[in-house]
Amino acid sequence: MIHLGVDGRELVADRRTGIGRYVREVVRAIAARGWRCTVYGDGRTAFDDALPRVTLARLSAPATPWWDQIALPRALVRDDVQVFLSPYYKGPIVAPCPVVLTIHDLDFIGYGGRRGLRDVALTAAARLYARRASAIVADSEYARQDAVARLGVDADRVAVTGVAVGAEFVPTPLPVATRARYDLGSSYVLFVGNFMPHKNVAALLRAWAALPARLRTIHRLVLAGTDTARRPRLQALARELDLTASVVFPGGIDDADLPAVYSACTAFVLPSLHEGFGLPAVEAMACGAPVVVSDRGALPEVAGPGAAVVDVQAPGALSALLARLLVEPDARDALRRRGRTRAADFAPARTAGRVVDLLEAVAGVPAVVVR
Repeated sequence: MIHLGVDGRELVADRRTGIGRYVREVVRAIAARGWRCTVYGDGRTAFDDALPRVTLARLSAPATPWWDQIALPRALVRDDVQVFLSPYYKGPIVAPCPVVLTIHDLDFIGYGGRRGLRDVALTAAARLYARRASAIVADSEYARQDAVARLGVDADRVAVTGVAVGAEFVPTPLPVATRARYDLGSSYVLFVGNFMPHKNVAALLRAWAALPARLRTIHRLVLAGTDTARRPRLQALARELDLTASVVFPGGIDDADLPAVYSACTAFVLPSLHEGFGLPAVEAMACGAPVVVSDRGALPEVAGPGAAVVDVQAPGALSALLARLLVEPDARDALRRRGRTRAADFAPARTAGRVVDLLEAVAGVPAVVVR
């Protein structure tokens, strides 16, 4: 039985991230394979899935670099781990076992158009991590090409595997109490994510403001996320655009409620200027929501035929598409059908299972040929 190690620091109670979803589904796939797995975390890590042969090991360290480069390698030696998966672009530079990295995107380097010493240092570090890795997983072809271009890695060292959509994301009835809890109203357009500038939520607000007033009376725009630092600026923009009556900031949606909130929305919108994958859009498609994504980054690749793709920087394009979806039930129903078909391509067996295949190959486990 091989022993796999996984960096689980994204698994934090009351904080939902796409990387955390990725880690959880990979660990579930490892357990389903029957392998032993140790999830390494810190004092905040919480992993409550009752999975056979999966254990959580919390490591103490005075700072993140110490955790990465000293505490973790020591633990890998202690636990006799044969392959380690990092859900980040970084990993231990010196490790007692092969290390597999994950590149979701590299947009944190030079974010917002900046170029400085910090970005030079980040690029150099990322190149070092990539050279040391035995293999690299990229969420999309977009992310793979970015890694090849910016980190100088060979394309054949980067395996493209989408992020798994959890089995809980299926069409789910929305209880009346849940609708009231998040102030969703009778019909709503939904965004789920953080409020960083590249998410382009300000453009979504402006598109909402450009809709006919009668549509804003009937429908609400729900901007769900726990990003309390950036939320006030968007709330101020909503007031400036006179949208406070039709725009709701409910905070984060609890994991248990999220499938139902996706399922009941009139449309889901992810207007990002760049994404390495765009997991909320795929989750929404799996729940039967009509999905709209921007034509930037990996979103057109990932959404494929399952979503309406729009140039979010073309004047009036997003507003016109929203207006059409809000008044045409047939258009929404067509997107619902296409979205569920597309989301099936990201079932755990096709995504997290392929990550485990790669870990097994790196560990030297012979591939099983099914005849």
